Formats: sequence, structure tokens, C-alpha cells
Amino acid sequence: MNPNLARLNPYPFDRLNQLLKSVKPADQRFISLAMGEPQHEPPAFIIEFLKQGDMARQSLKTYPPTKGSDQLRQAIAGFLRNRFSPAHPDPDHQILPVNGTREALFAVAQALSRPLTKPLTLLPNPFYQIYEGAALLAGTTPHYIDCPASQGFKPNFNEIDDETWARVGLVYLCNPGNPHGALMTEQALQSLIRKAIEHDVILIADECYSEIYADEAAPPVGLLQAAAAMGNTDFKQCIAFNSLSKRSNLPGLRSGYAAGDADLIRQFLLYRTYHGSAMPVHTQKLSALAWSDEEHVIDNRALYRTKTQAFIQTLAPVWPITAPAASFYLWPETPTDDQQFTQDLIRLCNIKVLPGQYLSRAVNGVNPGAGRVRIALVAEQAACVEAAERIKACFQALG
Repeated sequence: MNPNLARLNPYPFDRLNQLLKSVKPADQRFISLAMGEPQHEPPAFIIEFLKQGDMARQSLKTYPPTKGSDQLRQAIAGFLRNRFSPAHPDPDHQILPVNGTREALFAVAQALSRPLTKPLTLLPNPFYQIYEGAALLAGTTPHYIDCPASQGFKPNFNEIDDETWARVGLVYLCNPGNPHGALMTEQALQSLIRKAIEHDVILIADECYSEIYADEAAPPVGLLQAAAAMGNTDFKQCIAFNSLSKRSNLPGLRSGYAAGDADLIRQFLLYRTYHGSAMPVHTQKLSALAWSDEEHVIDNRALYRTKTQAFIQTLAPVWPITAPAASFYLWPETPTDDQQFTQDLIRLCNIKVLPGQYLSRAVNGVNPGAGRVRIALVAEQAACVEAAERIKACFQALG
């Protein structure tokens, strides 16, 4: 048995289920705002393509290439060129299809970590829990970088001294951030890239929320975009990950990409070849279609924007909440302990949210997620507005 399995912490949703196990829910329709699983309708053209029997028959008769089809890699390259210019990655050597960002963000640490010479993995705090699990099972030690409200929920990598940088092998970034939706600037990303090159550190950017943002005229900057803008057109030390789950409302498709430094992509491909991580052929065909279309993404973004505004406005009289720059999460402070507040919402209005302390770790005795909850506005607008109305009533009941 891998001894590092014993280092894993309980998963946040397991902790949440335990917290609510003894709480009697209110006699109202259950609404979950806890898990970031998109509930909007998938693109109609994807559903129509799935109905093609010939496509399915041919796809199921073929072993899929781990490197991905030319059609898919070119579609991803087109998306990256259009969305993250001046980044123009080579589809043959700098792009690798993956089965969703979750598995790839985990696998990349197993493939590229150097626990004997570079034993630390830097994580933002709070963070997506896969980062920590990946670091631990790769035999490295997580080093948490707090993202407090006083810093706009952004990590300050300038606080890290050169002695620590010398021991760092990987840095996980989440931009836009989960759970707060904060954005790193191009300047901040470029400063980090310079540090990574100086200290031989690999940057792993989780950009799965990059296509859900508030200002249509100011999309979030990506890691490869920042690298290319500073002349690092080879994307040295950089790998960006993204998927169709949030962008295209296709969480069940399990489709995404890793893109960046050709040497790192080559090593990751070798790992995935032995691991057996090839994407099914029919998934590759569907994915190429989705990456090639932007209209459904614009429509989807508008739905999130409208829903977020409605939710926040409904609660404004009792619970002021700041809208995020990006993502579909809210990260408000709670009037009481975040675990107690989560229990109260189930007990009084049968609404499920996630305590913030479950998404972070205490550093020097302070947990940056404590006293907050994560709210995922993934349900249809009517359900989200109903949830907001019920939470408003809960505040009134709690006094």
C-alpha cells in the first residue's frame, strides 16, 4: 500500500456530509449550492452530434490515441490563439488532451514532481483539494500561500524567500480562483514566471473558470498569454489546464487540455501513455466541436452574470455579498461560525452550502477559509433566486 495514502485529509464533501448527518432539514424542497457542478443545458449541437449512430459505431471500434487526434489538438490550439493571444501554442508539441482538469491536475504532479530534490509544492490557501492530494501522493510536502481578503484573495508570492524557492518543484495556481473568483494580473503572472525560470519551478495553472467572468470587455489573463507577452513564447516552465465542464456545461464529458512547455508536455504524454489516460474517440470528436464554438460560451456567461446579480440583490438587505470578478462562486463572510451557519441553513431552509474552512488549511493557527462559506450558483436561475429568498428568511429567523 502506498504509505502516502495515510497523509490524505478527508475530502470536503465527506466532511460536509458528516457535519449535516444529524441535522433535520426544513420541510422545503432541497436546493444544493455546495458543489460546483454546472446545471445549465449542454450545447444543442453536442446533443445532436451524440445522436449520430455511425459516429458512435466507428468511434467505439477504435483505440484512442493518447496524444489526441489532430482535429482535437488543432481545435484547442484555435481556442487558445483566439482567447489568449499572443499565445500561439503548437498543436503537435505543446497541447495534450486530458480527461477533464481534475484527473490531469492530479496526474501532472505524479509525472513531474521531484520529491528528492524539490520536496515542496506551493498551493494557494484556500484551494481546490485535488492540488493537496496530488502533492501528498507524489511524495512532496504542501506549502500553503494564504489568500486573505486584505490581498483581494490573491497569493503574494513575493513573501517567499529564495531559500524556500530552492526547495519548490511545483506551484499550483487557480486563476480565476476557487472559491473566491479573484484574478491574477498579467504583471503578477509574469513576475511568477520569472521566479519559476530562475529557480527551476514548474507552474501548473488551473484555468477551468476562465470563461465565466463578469466584464465581457475584460476576460481573465491566462498563464500562457502572460508568458507569450513577455517573450517566453516557448512557455518555459508553464503548463495551463482548462476543460469543457464549466465553459460548455459538459461536466459529464470529462474533457480538457494541458498546454505549454513542449518538454514538460512530452514528459506528461509519456506518463499518460503508460497510465492509460487516452480520451475516447467519440469524446475527442465532441470536444473538437465544443472548443470550436464561442456562441454558446457567450450565452452561458450571460446566464451566470444575470443569475449572480439576482442572487446578490435579493440578499442585499440582510447579507451584503460582493460579486466575484470571475467564476460562479460566492465567498461571503458568515454571521456565525461557518460550520454552524451551514447547519442552520439546512435546518431552517434546506439549502446546502460548503463551510469555507473545509477548503483551506490553518497556517500559524489561522484558517483563511474560516468564517466564510462557498456558494456555487450552478442551478437554474429560478432555483438560485428561490434559495436566496429562503436564506433571506433564515437571516430574519436567526435575528
